[in-house]
Amino acid sequence: MIAFVMAVLLQAQPGATPVPKEGGWLKRHEGFVAAAKTKADCGLLFLGDSITDGWSGKKAVFEAAFGAHKPFNLGVSGDRTQHVLWRIQNGEIDGLKPKAAVIMIGTNNIGQKDPEPAASAIAGIQAIVAHLKKTTPETKILLLGVFPRGEKPDHPLRAVIQEINAAAAKIEGVRFLDIGDKFLQPDKSIAKEVMPDFLHLSEKGYQIWADAIKDEVAALMK
Repeated sequence: MIAFVMAVLLQAQPGATPVPKEGGWLKRHEGFVAAAKTKADCGLLFLGDSITDGWSGKKAVFEAAFGAHKPFNLGVSGDRTQHVLWRIQNGEIDGLKPKAAVIMIGTNNIGQKDPEPAASAIAGIQAIVAHLKKTTPETKILLLGVFPRGEKPDHPLRAVIQEINAAAAKIEGVRFLDIGDKFLQPDKSIAKEVMPDFLHLSEKGYQIWADAIKDEVAALMK
């Protein structure tokens, strides 16, 4: 009974309720839907927000680490879990059967002007994973913890991120990996050379990300 009640509460969270945006976002979604029809050989899927989207500006690092796996990047700037959920429920992964998917989402749920509680991001992550497992059950999922943000370790969002990641680590049927510490200095602060705005990654930051997961991805692709 308790498990049922918890499931209902999670489903009621905004992060688990698929929602589209308008304007350029919708046009980009339509572009992804069209591109998916040409990606039958996609081996590796990336789902996320601007941090994942940012791989498009770091193509050399991306190709060196993941190019052999025929990746398809579905990161969109500004997305929360509910937006990713809507996109994958509305054509962006139709017909795709990737061997592996890398998911990193949730920071916008808690860090934009109208923040949601950690529970909303957690519910959204769970919903995304559940949809992937339902639509493409052969795909192995690498679920990444939300990356740290805020220059100093006492930034209030650091604790919220820890809460999200602790819950994400308990999701069954995925490989969970928290690489957040790799972006931090010994005193747990974030250097501008890694995250210039203490959120988005520099080229050095993307190299750290690639190095941290490329072997894990390669293992999942076998």
